[in-house]
Amino acid sequence: MKTGSSLSDKDLHAEVDKVMFKGQETTTSGISWILYSLVSHPVHQQRCLTHPSLHQVLLDTTMPSSPSQEDRVVSLLGLVLLLLKAAQLYLRRQWLLKALHQFPSPPSHWFYGHKKEFQKESELPPLLERVEKYPKACVRWLWGTKALVLVYDPDYMKVFLGRSDPKPHRTYKYLAPWIGTGLLLLEGQKWFQHRRMLTPAFRYDILKAYVGIMADSVRVMLDKWEELVSQDSHLEIFGHVSLMTLDTIMKCAFSHQGSVQMDRSSQSYIQAIRDLSHLIVSRLRNAFHQNDLIYRLTPEGRWNHRACQLTHQHTVSVAKRSLSFWAEAHRKGRPCTLALPPQMENGSSLSDEDLRAEVDTFMFEGHDTTASGISWILYALASHPEHQQRCREEIQSLLGDGASITWDHLDQMRYTTMCIKEAMRLYPPVPFIGRELRKPITFPDGRSLPAGILVSLSFYGLHHNPNVWPNPEATPLFSLQVFDPTRFSPGSTQHSYAFLPFSGGSRNCIGKQFAMNELKVAVALTLLRFELSPDPSRVPVPTPIMVLRSKNGIHLQLRKLSDPGGDKDKL
Repeated sequence: MKTGSSLSDKDLHAEVDKVMFKGQETTTSGISWILYSLVSHPVHQQRCLTHPSLHQVLLDTTMPSSPSQEDRVVSLLGLVLLLLKAAQLYLRRQWLLKALHQFPSPPSHWFYGHKKEFQKESELPPLLERVEKYPKACVRWLWGTKALVLVYDPDYMKVFLGRSDPKPHRTYKYLAPWIGTGLLLLEGQKWFQHRRMLTPAFRYDILKAYVGIMADSVRVMLDKWEELVSQDSHLEIFGHVSLMTLDTIMKCAFSHQGSVQMDRSSQSYIQAIRDLSHLIVSRLRNAFHQNDLIYRLTPEGRWNHRACQLTHQHTVSVAKRSLSFWAEAHRKGRPCTLALPPQMENGSSLSDEDLRAEVDTFMFEGHDTTASGISWILYALASHPEHQQRCREEIQSLLGDGASITWDHLDQMRYTTMCIKEAMRLYPPVPFIGRELRKPITFPDGRSLPAGILVSLSFYGLHHNPNVWPNPEATPLFSLQVFDPTRFSPGSTQHSYAFLPFSGGSRNCIGKQFAMNELKVAVALTLLRFELSPDPSRVPVPTPIMVLRSKNGIHLQLRKLSDPGGDKDKL
């Protein structure tokens, strides 16, 4: 300054912000409204055009060294549009700041939000830090003009899941080229119609018949494991479990004949599912890939297209075989267990497009989420041998050598069920779901949000919330990871929305009982055949990639049990 004094960094930052705002915001507003006024009053517009001073400016523009009049107009319009867009983004950010002011969050950058915070090896540890620091919910800024509210409180969950807010179109639309507009993506009346049409496929009398099919698929996987661990006791299990659950859903829901686990095309389908899951999450995190045209021109976009084609080839083939089976069974009067017959009990039917979308949805949700659940449950039991052995003893008392497992056995696996639930608390197969508020919402504590806000219902955060799941034997800092099956013992009291491995409300998982049965069958037969222990050299890193996966796979050491009594033969 002329006086020799200077502005502090804080004052300088404030003045720059003020000049940037006043220097462009007011000018943008002025230019825009001036142009609008002249357009609305052609008489005055014509007088301006015939004014001598303007003529002089126009004459000057005809000089060879100056740009043409058209160029100046285009440049001016481009500048105006740029300024208008900047003003729109600024006003959007101001609206979000006001709308979210009741919900705290760590400091964020004005442009890239909390991106750095969640760029670590896994984004789950930062989430757990927030869960402990900010009760009930907090804000996550994705970038300067986009934010969402992370929710991990049971009372808040109950309010959200009791409403009919849609899934955020800007997020879930990237799933549509893959799984179509099926039960997962549908909204409103059409969702209700599809849900009602598909519900009969999950009646208890139908599910009972599936237990034997599930057991056969699990035994095929375990036979493969016996061969593999005879050479190396270390095994990455997620891929094997995925093939087994795909085998199960194809046999139960689509009456597939043969073993998917020995089919190369099925392995390609599983790999395509993994690729698509990673590509979609990667696309959501890249601002330049939000535009469909730009994304299709990128290597990732072309990869996404190829993977979608591969999954569609698989599901179309499955659908054709299933419809042929259904038609033959219908003609001969045989019972048909097909989950997606072309004609339902009430006479209604799905269009070809809707049928393919539901097949794609069932194939993905019916195997990938269950594979995640089984893999993490086995890892949890491997990490806690005392609970693993107690489950094994319970199963041995019910099944003996496991030659036969029935529906009635599943309800008698009380301690095993407690361990399964505790493992799904620690490792929920679906870590979060999204919602976009259709109308304002007010929570029991008085805080509120307006319509249009994006919300992430974090089941992972909910299941690790120390205010919801305390452990008196551990310090608060370490209580989150304590494996304690007694949380789910008979008579234990917990909030009805504290444990949501299959979501909740009217849009909960339609196949939750099917999935729970499959989890029990897989765990029971595995523990009868093998003793599990973790691989200390490859500790899994949980990461949310559509479902809860591990960044480095789920590696276990397996020891085959030589007899039902529990003697072990190290391989």
